[in-house]
Amino acid sequence: MKHNISMKKKSYLISFMFLAILSGCTENKRNNTNTTSSSQSGQPEENPTFTFDSIKQSYALGEDLVLKINNEKTSKLDSVVYYINDKKIGQVNGNEPFKYPLQQEKFGKQIIKAVVFSDGKQEENTVSIDLFASTPPRLLQYSIVNIYPHDIKAFTQGLEFYGDNLIESTGNGIGPSGNKGKSSVRMTNPKTGEPIKKIELDDSIFGEGATVLNGQLYQLTYKNNVAYVYDINTLSVIKTLPYFQPMEGWGLTSDGKNLYMSNGSDYIYTLNPHDFSKLDYIRAATNTAMVDQINEMEWVKGKIYANFFMEDVIGRIDPKTGTVEALVDLSKLREKVTQHVDLDVLNGIAYNRKSNTFFVTGKNWDKMFEIKLIE
Repeated sequence: MKHNISMKKKSYLISFMFLAILSGCTENKRNNTNTTSSSQSGQPEENPTFTFDSIKQSYALGEDLVLKINNEKTSKLDSVVYYINDKKIGQVNGNEPFKYPLQQEKFGKQIIKAVVFSDGKQEENTVSIDLFASTPPRLLQYSIVNIYPHDIKAFTQGLEFYGDNLIESTGNGIGPSGNKGKSSVRMTNPKTGEPIKKIELDDSIFGEGATVLNGQLYQLTYKNNVAYVYDINTLSVIKTLPYFQPMEGWGLTSDGKNLYMSNGSDYIYTLNPHDFSKLDYIRAATNTAMVDQINEMEWVKGKIYANFFMEDVIGRIDPKTGTVEALVDLSKLREKVTQHVDLDVLNGIAYNRKSNTFFVTGKNWDKMFEIKLIE
């Protein structure tokens, strides 16, 4: 569970491009030619008479998908209509090859369908392919600039600079000791870790990611399906906003106009800050796998920097495509904090524009690290 560190920590290294971590999240790559053929009368046929010729199991963003029918019958095909995820993408006469550039689709599984017209009849067949990023993530290094104190009882869920101070949201996670945290939002001095202002939430609320937009502080809840909106100066609740669909709340950030929310999957949703309605979404992927368990997020220079739950790793994600462009392994930082039974994973990314550095910490860590990323 997200609030319990009793799960065995994975031991994969970023030097292996994070792919071993993600292997369990990869879509099924078998060339699955499930048949959904139908006759002209609309009645399904058990066995389609055609398959897809030379289709691959996975493709890269921007690559051309070349479609052609391998027909078991000798009869001439009149035409073929092609679809991707039930969206018509083209039609050919006879059995001419059809080329479709994979540029607009989201990462992940794509369902390709062909409807074949021949001798006054029609039948269809589908195949699934996987769409991934075109390039592997870069490996970044880092240097430690400063180390500051951090509240060891703070089960950190969100972290962001507001002026010269840090906004931090915490959850009420339970550690192996049985000690339960307290959900809160707080404004703290980044160099001392001392709270300047702080409010605590009811024990029934598990606080999650938070971000500041237009003078308001937005905070997600884990399972309550609502976000809290606070006045940034007083930290008093202005209103609550329901999620656009039932789901968990994990990470939250903003590009200065819209909100970006993660829910523990490979999805990152773009939201309208006024009513939390969905505007768009991306799915995060490397060149070989989907990347899920996206946790706390930070918007930096047009990119999303994200924690991954149960991994002391930060990734840089393109918010337009979902491509995981870069990864940095911060597992060594965990070794520098006080080791105790309730110590949990890296979580919390705050970018300081003045110094061009990142402030990072973790759940129940007693230290905050100011680091500089090295490309």
